[in-house]
Amino acid sequence: MSREAPPPGEEEAPGGGGEEGGGGGEEGRAGAEDGGCYLALCARPVHFEKANPVNCVFFDEANKQVFAVRSGGATGVVVKGLEDRNPISFRMEDKGEVKCIKFSLGNKILAVQRTLKSVDFLNFIPDSPQLEYTQECKTKNANILGFCWTSSTEIVFITDQGIEFYQVLPEKRSLKLLKNQSINVNWYMYCPESSVILLSTTVLGNVLQPFYFKSGTMSKLSKFEIELPAAPKSSKLSLSERDIAMATIYGQLYVLYLRHHSRTSNSTGAEVVLYHLPREGSCKKTHILKLNRTGKFALNVVDNLVVVHHQDTETSVIFDIKLKAEFDGSTTIHQFVLPPRSIQPYQIPVAGPASVTSQSPVPCKLYSSSWIVFQPDIIISASEGYLWSLQVKLEPVVNLLLDKGKLMDFLLQRKECKMVILSVCSQMLSEPERGSLSVIATVFDKLNHEYKKYLEAEQSYTLVVEAGLSRSNPLLKRPVRTQAVIDQSDMYTHVLSVFTEKKEAPHKFTIAVLMEYIRSLNQFQIAVQHYLYELVIKTLVQHNLFYMLHQFLQYHVLSDSKPLACLLLSLESIYPPAHQLSLDMLKRLSTANDEIVEVLLSKHQVLAALRFIRGIGGHDSISARKFLDAAKQAEDDMLFYTIFRFFEQRNQRLRGNPSFTPGEHCEEHVTFFKQVFGEQALMKPTTF
Repeated sequence: MSREAPPPGEEEAPGGGGEEGGGGGEEGRAGAEDGGCYLALCARPVHFEKANPVNCVFFDEANKQVFAVRSGGATGVVVKGLEDRNPISFRMEDKGEVKCIKFSLGNKILAVQRTLKSVDFLNFIPDSPQLEYTQECKTKNANILGFCWTSSTEIVFITDQGIEFYQVLPEKRSLKLLKNQSINVNWYMYCPESSVILLSTTVLGNVLQPFYFKSGTMSKLSKFEIELPAAPKSSKLSLSERDIAMATIYGQLYVLYLRHHSRTSNSTGAEVVLYHLPREGSCKKTHILKLNRTGKFALNVVDNLVVVHHQDTETSVIFDIKLKAEFDGSTTIHQFVLPPRSIQPYQIPVAGPASVTSQSPVPCKLYSSSWIVFQPDIIISASEGYLWSLQVKLEPVVNLLLDKGKLMDFLLQRKECKMVILSVCSQMLSEPERGSLSVIATVFDKLNHEYKKYLEAEQSYTLVVEAGLSRSNPLLKRPVRTQAVIDQSDMYTHVLSVFTEKKEAPHKFTIAVLMEYIRSLNQFQIAVQHYLYELVIKTLVQHNLFYMLHQFLQYHVLSDSKPLACLLLSLESIYPPAHQLSLDMLKRLSTANDEIVEVLLSKHQVLAALRFIRGIGGHDSISARKFLDAAKQAEDDMLFYTIFRFFEQRNQRLRGNPSFTPGEHCEEHVTFFKQVFGEQALMKPTTF
């Protein structure tokens, strides 16, 4: 992969992969035309001055910055990144052709390579003098192939004879050698996410030696050999850096090797071989991605997906190494997840004065020969002066991956998946895409498996914190709640409540779906929230399925809870046995009698509370004011009348007089009663 963008028109494979035969043909182009593009270039690219004889363009993969260097820097250097919207502009003395230029992490020190022997440095620290200082490579007769910043003040020179690890001391304008290692180097590659540099060694170039850098230390990892497709005919460099990429996939570092098969072999095309490179232990070949075609390829990694671009057909495919695939005993062999599609068409806006920009935007030439691809997700068009990040679009995937179980496995691993998953769940419950109960159950189980994993991680973290062990383990972090965690409130709000309100489906199907979700929660031992049970009860009541409601409660299909008991009490007028079912539930919950009364009153179930208290014989000692307060809050005059009359009758029975005593503090309620019903409505004392 080129580290410097080629001039326009120079033939460059799209960033990775040479050529071995044509083919792959029309299938890709047809696929691109029928829509469903699941890859797109970002909407806000970095625009820079095009590469031309005066302006050289460089890309720094650590800071994700593009450098446009005019006339060796004498007429200006402009630095732009996807993250930083404010470009950095400066000038520097033209001391010859710039071979490589990069800022340290944090943009405090600039390093520029102009010769094969040394690197120049310039501080960009406030109040620091703008004087260059130089570091020559230590090894005699060595040529510098390039350099990588591993931190804000640490840099590695890669030469053809080894690597040199330095600490930069900006205030002293000098460098201190921390460590060096002699080794013959053909080419190198750097993965900034994992701070690993990969060196190609030996005559054939297929023995790779990784080094890991962290806070001033350099560790040599196990070297490994890339299996070449066939025994090389001559002893010359056989592994090109164009066929190698390094990327972090699902938190693990992999070396990706694009292996081209010759036409004479009986193979069906090229393949990408993944070597897992652990921090400790040996590097192993773990996955093979089958491309089933030949030609020019380039690799990206986006959202833990390996994206393979095919220039001949102008299409791309994606692979997900987490999905189930064929295993041959040592490696997993993957086919692409979705049919080949082109990157979504992209329009380049016309620059210039407002009068001119009214012109329609120009379509961007996708898969252009001037494209260069960098890891993990960068595409640069040097001839057009654009840098994009590549993105995965999940909505089109829904219509391309029809197996709902596989679709869920795929979506649950993606960063921005929540709303797409909820939309799939809604579609699956509605016509015309209504799924069978077994498919719906599979989807619910996959969602609740992720949900349970998160709940367990959260619980373990809480236990450690409560036990005070977190201080002794500073690496302990609270589990991150990803978008794959679809909890009960998500399902209730976006899917189940909407589904029951629509009333499109037969009621038996509706109830079966709700019960299937509850079954799945129970299977994963997740406590079911009462609002899901309430949804079941309301649906049963709407369809007059009281016998089923009775059975669900009798056999404890619906778990006991206070909110559920209150809901049952409110159903008494349409289903009288609900009153007793509710009281039984409250008693099973070992709820104290006065607490049951409080629960009922808080739900404005004033008559139900009164019936309950009479049922247990406690009506002579209860507070009249508490019940009258609740009745008044209900804003139902007849309810207030009924409750008021009940307490008048109690007073008459206990004291021989219906009036309230001053100690009961019911004066305001007596006044209210008179205002609404008139003084004549008050009960008169009865004498015998």
